[in-house]
Amino acid sequence: MSINLDELVDRFGGQLIGDGSIEVSGFAPLDKAGSAHITFLTNPRLRHEVGNCEAAALIISPKDNQLVGHLFKGARIVTRNPYAYFAHAAQLFQSLKTVPPVPGIHPSAVIDPAAKIAASATIGPFVTVESGVEIGENCLIEAGCFIGRNAKIGAGCHFFPRVVFLPECQIGERGVLRPGAVIGCEGFGFANEDGVWIKIPQTGRVIIGNDVQIGANTTIDRGALSDTIIENGVKLDNQIQIGHNCHIGENSAMAGCVGVAGSAIFGKRCTVGGAAMIGGHLSIADGVHITAASVVQSSVTEPGVYSGFYPLAKHADWEKTAVLTRKLGSMRDRIRELEKTIHSLTKTKK
Repeated sequence: MSINLDELVDRFGGQLIGDGSIEVSGFAPLDKAGSAHITFLTNPRLRHEVGNCEAAALIISPKDNQLVGHLFKGARIVTRNPYAYFAHAAQLFQSLKTVPPVPGIHPSAVIDPAAKIAASATIGPFVTVESGVEIGENCLIEAGCFIGRNAKIGAGCHFFPRVVFLPECQIGERGVLRPGAVIGCEGFGFANEDGVWIKIPQTGRVIIGNDVQIGANTTIDRGALSDTIIENGVKLDNQIQIGHNCHIGENSAMAGCVGVAGSAIFGKRCTVGGAAMIGGHLSIADGVHITAASVVQSSVTEPGVYSGFYPLAKHADWEKTAVLTRKLGSMRDRIRELEKTIHSLTKTKK
């Protein structure tokens, strides 16, 4: 299935340079694209590949178009954010190839009579839906999912196979939960009494907003007393742990294997790199970007990029510290030589 460049520009904007009637059938990288493909340039280190690229069309920024656009043989779409343009166009190509699900409930699904499921929803094989559940229009619940009692799922949500969505939890519209995600698991709450751990019941919920995507095998714990909140537009990668009573601000994103301890509060538009660890009961301001494998042990009150193991610091300050750390060995040797010289001079004067 293909689409012509004029239609792409009509849908997503941009300045078209070249023949708008050219049809493309999908994306490929600069170095592998053929005459039926469209490609894009976002990495300055790949500018040298533009001249040899055989794609039918190239999505390119105004700056790169000035630098290397003239080297490209095909048509160009000039746009401020080529990567975002690629994302929108790729969604369109995917929709052309996707077979729409057939509404209805598979015979092997177990549905409580008290559940409310929209007629346009699709419920796959071996799905379990408990009492009081509400599933909205055009939802797709794939094989083996479990939906606990009184859970609410907004319109257009897609649960991939084996998602567990436990009692009382809620998600807004157009949510995507990848295989094995677990929403509303018991939080890690215990009180110590004379060396013995006493379980604290976790009676809160998980409340998820609209347009949220949650990766494979990611776990979001239900609140202990109040709710765990995931706001609109949040994107969570695979194998992330979100502890009980956390609050993740809208349009924040976290890469794989991030761990967030209980009651941490994130502002809006934050990002967290892979395998970073966030301590509990702290606050992260709007617009904070935490780099991969960092450990955050105290609240961050100002926007910016932060890195480090201990202690966390502004990224630029952490880089300076890292440089100094690498020089500690040579600095130690120089200090010892200076001490010897001082000792020798002092001894000579005596």
